[in-house]
Amino acid sequence: MTTPLFLTDPYLADVGGQVVGHTPEGGVILDRTIFYPTGGGQPGDSGTLEWDGGRLEVATTLKSEGDAIVLVPAEPEPLPPVGAHVQQSLNWRRRFGHMRVHTALHLLSVVIPLPVTGGSITETKGRLDFDMPEALEDIAAIEAALNDLVAADLPVTEAWITQEDLAATPGLVKTLSVAPPKGAGRIRLVRIGQGSDPVDLQPCGGTHVASTAQIGSLRLGKMEKKGRQNRRVYLHLAD
Repeated sequence: MTTPLFLTDPYLADVGGQVVGHTPEGGVILDRTIFYPTGGGQPGDSGTLEWDGGRLEVATTLKSEGDAIVLVPAEPEPLPPVGAHVQQSLNWRRRFGHMRVHTALHLLSVVIPLPVTGGSITETKGRLDFDMPEALEDIAAIEAALNDLVAADLPVTEAWITQEDLAATPGLVKTLSVAPPKGAGRIRLVRIGQGSDPVDLQPCGGTHVASTAQIGSLRLGKMEKKGRQNRRVYLHLAD
C-alpha cells in the first residue's frame, strides 16, 4: 500500500519517500507519494525521483493492486533499489494545471445541472460529456456564470462519509461513468462553498485548488454531439 499524500495536501510538490517495491514492467512503488495516479479523468502526475547516485524521470503514475501507486519511468533506466530513500519532485506546472481544470469541471457540472457521462482533464483544458438531449441555447450566459463562481473565491475543501451515507444520498453522484472513490469503507467528498448549502458537493478522488479564484478566467470551447442524447462540452483556461 502507498500512502497518497496528494489527498491530504495537493500542494506538496517535493517530499521524501522510501522504495518498497518494483513492478515487472519497471515501475517504482514508494511507501508514500505526492504523485497522483491516473483516474477519474485526471492524468497521472509526472516529475522526478532522485536518490544517492541516481535520478529518474517519471512519465506518469498508475494505480496497482492493493492500493499501491506505481511511478512509471519515462525511459528504461536503473531503478532506485528497494529500501532506498528518494526525493520526489512533481512537474508542478502540469499538476497545478490539472488542479485548476479539475475544479473548473466541477463548476461546469453546477452551471449545467445534467447527469455527467464522462470527462477528461489536461493541463490547459478539459471536457465533460452530459446526458443532454438538446443543445445549450445560451453559451455566453453559461460562461458568465462559470466566471462568476470563479470570482466569488469560494473555498474548496474535502469531507468523508461512509458508503452507507452515500447510498442514502444518491443525488451526490453526478458522474454516471465513474464509481465514487472508496477507501476503508469511506467516500471522499469535494465541497465547493461553505455552510449547509454549498455550491457543489460530490464524490471525487482528484486534486483541486484551494479556492475557485485560483482557477483563473475560463472560456467555453466547442460542443460536440456524441450519440443520441450525449453532448461533449469543452472548457479552457483563458490565462
